[in-house]
Amino acid sequence: MVAIASEEIDAAVAELDVLVIINPNNPTGERFSTAQLLRWHQQLAERGGWLIVDEAFIDATPEHSLCAIGEARTGLIVLRSLGKFFGLAGVRAGFIFATESLRERVEEKLGPWAFSHPAQWVTKQVLADKDWQAQMYKQLPLASKRLSNILTAANLNSAGSALFQWCELDEAVELAERLLQERVLVRVFNATAKYRSSLRFGLPASESEWLHLESALKKCRV
Repeated sequence: MVAIASEEIDAAVAELDVLVIINPNNPTGERFSTAQLLRWHQQLAERGGWLIVDEAFIDATPEHSLCAIGEARTGLIVLRSLGKFFGLAGVRAGFIFATESLRERVEEKLGPWAFSHPAQWVTKQVLADKDWQAQMYKQLPLASKRLSNILTAANLNSAGSALFQWCELDEAVELAERLLQERVLVRVFNATAKYRSSLRFGLPASESEWLHLESALKKCRV
């Protein structure tokens, strides 16, 4: 598997058998339009290739999901999970949007015990709770904007999704270590050919955590 920068995909897709897209991307938050993804899918499918789209972070903006196209298409696989938006990574519940024949092949490979009964019960409960989901659709973008504003006040330029913010900076490791001393844990990403080293900030869970993060950044960014 070879990593390709987003701006290089158009030029490379003619030579690919399989293209894997994370949409929105982790950790940058970059998002690809449905129209663009379907163009790449068509190019691949015409040659018997595949487009695989991981939508683990898209639940906060379901209107951007490829599942919204309605009917599954040959050569297209969309992956979803409960781990991010629903905060249930431990349930290990995933979903596949694909043609019926492919779903049957996947089910055969997974076997009958891939999904425990307790996990099934939890999954049914959260997917049926439409009121909570509607509340999150409103709250998460506001929380992400608040986080972006806090980072901006700390002289950190950020991008991301409704579920996280991401900052590039040369001293990412050093800042992560200083924040850890203040009881704030962030994820560190090493520098790549395209990006400098960077940090991913998750959304605080309570008002006290928001205030603690703001205070910690003020101390660590002096």
